Amino acid sequence: MDTFPDLGALSDEELKDMIQELTEEEQEVSYRRRILHGKIDILRAELVNRLRKKHAEGESVISGADVQQLTDILAGKSIPEEPEAS
Repeated sequence: MDTFPDLGALSDEELKDMIQELTEEEQEVSYRRRILHGKIDILRAELVNRLRKKHAEGESVISGADVQQLTDILAGKSIPEEPEAS
């Protein structure tokens, strides 16, 4: 992350420009976040539909691995992996 500039050394115009740049960057990040949330929602809906279909067909929708993962999470043994920084 870039270091924050000495605000006292910036002119009014430079401050306004910086505000504009950061506002635009925030809007881009926000847009990307909304797109990602939409994709996540679509994927979750597909998974729910598949699980409902399996349940309706009499298949087990929860595996032993799912139970073990939940047990580990509840016991504090399983911490979600952090995505690698690029």
